[in-house]
Amino acid sequence: MPGRNILKQNVADSYYHIYARGVNKQGIYPEAADYSFFLSLIKRYLSRSETKSTRGADYPKLYDDIELLAYCLMPNHFHLLVYQINPGSMQNLMRRIMTSYSGYFNRKYRRSGPLFESRYRASMVTSDPYLLHISRYIHLNPLNWREYNYSSLRPYLGQTPPDWLSIYKISQLYNSRERYLEFLEDYQDTRDDLAIIKHELADSK
Repeated sequence: MPGRNILKQNVADSYYHIYARGVNKQGIYPEAADYSFFLSLIKRYLSRSETKSTRGADYPKLYDDIELLAYCLMPNHFHLLVYQINPGSMQNLMRRIMTSYSGYFNRKYRRSGPLFESRYRASMVTSDPYLLHISRYIHLNPLNWREYNYSSLRPYLGQTPPDWLSIYKISQLYNSRERYLEFLEDYQDTRDDLAIIKHELADSK
């Protein structure tokens, strides 16, 4: 029987929390350069800047089909929060990113076989409060979340976001950067909410 959230709804104009983990919980970003390469793949398909392959061919652009709202890359898994504009665009984006990254990883580390434990999983986000909670869950994944280099938190707190990251849909739900920071710091009072989210994601360690 397929695992929870492997069989995904594919609905236009919908929010999804996407996540995937390394096979056997192994690390998928051993070096800082690996985090950077994964983010470069996101940029490749979602940036409005022109990007070309080593052969000079243009990469397909998906920014009119899907938006990345938040992300966090952890040592053995990743979280993405996306807004799917057109059906099928989430699958298209994730297939390209995960296939390209797996090939890069296997070549670099001279290994073979799957890098991820399964196909990515995705959970539909169906309300504004849940959307905010998911963004907090993603940004609070690292213990050192304030200083963590591989999440989208800094643009939410004032840094100019790259053109492949769209923060408006979430930032419009709170009044100021300070209020969002307070929302993050309010972790202790909302542990039950986050536990519900974690159960929904079936992301047990």
